[in-house]
Amino acid sequence: MDFLEEFLTVSSVQLSIPVFISSLLLAAFLASILANVYTKYGSTLSNRRVFSRNFMLIALTTMLVITIVKSSLALSLGLVGALSIVRFRSAIKEPEELAYLFLAIGIGLGMGANQILVTVLAFAIICAIIVATHKLFHSKYDDKNINLTIHSSSKNITLDKIIAILSEHSSGVNLRRFDETPEALEVALMVTFNDLSQLTSGKNALEKIDDKLKFSFIENKAIY
Repeated sequence: MDFLEEFLTVSSVQLSIPVFISSLLLAAFLASILANVYTKYGSTLSNRRVFSRNFMLIALTTMLVITIVKSSLALSLGLVGALSIVRFRSAIKEPEELAYLFLAIGIGLGMGANQILVTVLAFAIICAIIVATHKLFHSKYDDKNINLTIHSSSKNITLDKIIAILSEHSSGVNLRRFDETPEALEVALMVTFNDLSQLTSGKNALEKIDDKLKFSFIENKAIY
């Protein structure tokens, strides 16, 4: 019983403030690099720049929690109980987003556990693999891709018509998501436009069928 009580008691750990601050700043630096890597080399349809702003907060918060609870098993068990009450319902639609979130959490875990060298080394290797994979499998047409979302509530337009029209006014069309209900239709596509005129002509051709179409263009960096 004495051993168990001692095991569950919060041990008084003298934390070096300079070391903690330096680890915190290093974690923030790694999280900022991760945000830049995700923004530049990610492939999700969501706004990557906005989503990547969460990485630093996640990494620093994880590091703070691990630094506090690592001194006691009781605090660790209390953390598990607290997380079972608080439910995180963030809208994660693509696995890539979850992978980068786990990497941000890994940065916080490593820094909070004082595994600085291992964390930095692993992070550098992972980032190098991400960049190398992007360079090896990155097509020359990827720079001209644009994520296009089309919403229609008309019965006159179908998925086949949308793909057929866009294929005539672009170099390639890839279907990413397709949602259809009795009231509306929503299509997410990755379209390769060589220039702005192709995009405009494709948009005008679709509007001739349904002038109430709603368009959403994401990441037009290759067109301008």
